[in-house]
Amino acid sequence: MKCRLKKIPHLSGNKASVYSVIIDQCQDTLFEVFLKENAELHMNELTNILLRIKTMGQKVGIIDDFLKIHEGRYGDGVCALYDVPNSKLRVYCIRYGSQIIIIGGGGIKTKQTRAFQESPKLTKENYLMREISRAITKNIIDKNICYSDDGLEFEGELEFTIKK
Repeated sequence: MKCRLKKIPHLSGNKASVYSVIIDQCQDTLFEVFLKENAELHMNELTNILLRIKTMGQKVGIIDDFLKIHEGRYGDGVCALYDVPNSKLRVYCIRYGSQIIIIGGGGIKTKQTRAFQESPKLTKENYLMREISRAITKNIIDKNICYSDDGLEFEGELEFTIKK
């Protein structure tokens, strides 16, 4: 599966850069797909999630207060972003320090769902972000992807392949 990182300028700012991922020949990023899937039933939560992302990009950087960290394997940076604790909507992301975040897809986590593994949709989205993280880490180690001098952006080969 081919992936390409795409910066989201209107959510990024001088504190952090926000990226999402385009898979294969899809026109939309994973985050745009997430927004479209949830717009009809969860507009308030989406609005709050977008506000949190914009706040991170333009005012505070990537902070733990907005994230549920350790949603993936140790060290892979996969976390969940939500609007407020106890909300239903989750979107998975990969955090790179306090200045770069990659927003993926997500879905609903009901009160009856104790762990994301109980939801096929959340499991699929979480494991996709883990694969993307693994590929980016390999590309950073191989020096195909690097950080800009100010640490706010990824530079280099932002297109890579992951396992299905």
